[in-house]
Amino acid sequence: MTQDDNSGEQPPEQPAKPGSMRFQDANTQRREPSVAEQRARRQAMADREREEQEALQAQRAADAKAATKRKILIGSGVTVGLVGLVATFYTVARPSETTAVCTDNSGVIRDDQNCDPAYAASHGGHYSGGFWFIPIPGGGFTQYRYNYGGTGTIGQRVSGGSFTAPSGNTNVSTKSGTSVQRGGFGISGKSGTSGSTGGTGKSGGS
Repeated sequence: MTQDDNSGEQPPEQPAKPGSMRFQDANTQRREPSVAEQRARRQAMADREREEQEALQAQRAADAKAATKRKILIGSGVTVGLVGLVATFYTVARPSETTAVCTDNSGVIRDDQNCDPAYAASHGGHYSGGFWFIPIPGGGFTQYRYNYGGTGTIGQRVSGGSFTAPSGNTNVSTKSGTSVQRGGFGISGKSGTSGSTGGTGKSGGS
């Protein structure tokens, strides 16, 4: 005859087998972090905040430096541009210089007074078509005109130069000091009689 075990005792708990997992009861309260853990967390948060502030300050400093550099470059460019503009203006505005010699219709250099409007007028001459016409004894006229930039002495045939008056931005004078044309801003000199190639000054002749 078998005897039932009705004592009501539970069999002893079996030890956990290796490799098995035990789960925490949901009703178990979470352990509060220790003082050391709380201090470590606060320190980590402070370090991270400090690093973010330092990075932000470094970025602002880099932006400010870049902006200053751009302003310097722009200012330098403007300064260089203005200097170049002013230099160009003075280069263009400053008249160049050339010398004129009086020649006859054969290109032989004659006394400057023969191309002077006052001298021509006082001797019954006149100006026309770029030439001064001065009467000669026995009838007729001798023609005179300026050569610009040519060289030589009286009685020689002029060498080089041009018989076309230079641009208005050129000061033209004779070897004797007579001003033929005053340059400046492209305004050509005016003749004392007619035509723009005549002299504006008075020669030493009479």
